[in-house]
Amino acid sequence: MYHNPVMLIESIQGLSIISGGIYTDVTFGGGGHSREILNNLDENGRLLAFDQDDDALANVPEDNRFTLINHNFRYLKNFLKLYNACPVDGILADLGISSHQIDVAERGFSIRFNGELDLRMNQNQGKSAKDVVNNYTVDELKSIFKEYGELQNAWKIANSIVNYRTEKPIENTEQLKEAVFSCLPKKFENKTLAMIFQAIRIEVNEELEVLKEMLLQTVECLKPGGRLVVISYHSLEDRLVKNFLKSGNFKGEIQKDFYGNVISPFKVISKKAIIPQAEEIERNTRSRSAKLRIAERV
Repeated sequence: MYHNPVMLIESIQGLSIISGGIYTDVTFGGGGHSREILNNLDENGRLLAFDQDDDALANVPEDNRFTLINHNFRYLKNFLKLYNACPVDGILADLGISSHQIDVAERGFSIRFNGELDLRMNQNQGKSAKDVVNNYTVDELKSIFKEYGELQNAWKIANSIVNYRTEKPIENTEQLKEAVFSCLPKKFENKTLAMIFQAIRIEVNEELEVLKEMLLQTVECLKPGGRLVVISYHSLEDRLVKNFLKSGNFKGEIQKDFYGNVISPFKVISKKAIIPQAEEIERNTRSRSAKLRIAERV
């Protein structure tokens, strides 16, 4: 299976789908969420989906109500306007990487396999993980490990990478693991490695900046009453989503009008993040860190 859709029922319910409405799945992947959206639309409904990974093209359903846009969702507004679909009735975002990307060794996303140090969601873009680990300064590496990996020993990791590459370039995942081996706390080796890979992946794909750009555009791209449903997989993403839905900004700074009402483009539907049921986590362990948030455009 290309990707097992996380919290499928909860996310579709969160969209509160109108059968003849227009919807956007900004993270098509294996198409699991998209197919369920289509199942809830009648012949007048439309679904536009985004995915920058060419591998996802193989999963496109044969359905004249469906349009796949093979681009990064940071261009959400431009493409919805191009297809005369703005504003829409709902937007779904299932962030992070797909199971397919993790399981294909040569993409370099997994610490389990040896593969080329790539980590690009869009393999047509220029910068790869190899460029980051071989060309960034020790200060630049420290910054991404501290900010995107939230690693306490960020400087030690960065310094170990720089020292390793003076002997030979770091070209695959095994070499990266060798470079940072001395920095891995006992009993937490895999967790620390996962955070190192996450930090590099976020840097390569500009994931947090792209997420911010997309969220800001949802204000214009959603109809009043339209739903925004976002599934995130780590605290950096979830914090941005939570703050934006609550306050309309990424710092979570609440502004109020003269009467004391909160000024925000959204009404939060899920006061607390929705997490997967135990049965889903048992069936799909990759869902265990997922948090789903729902808001409605006011």
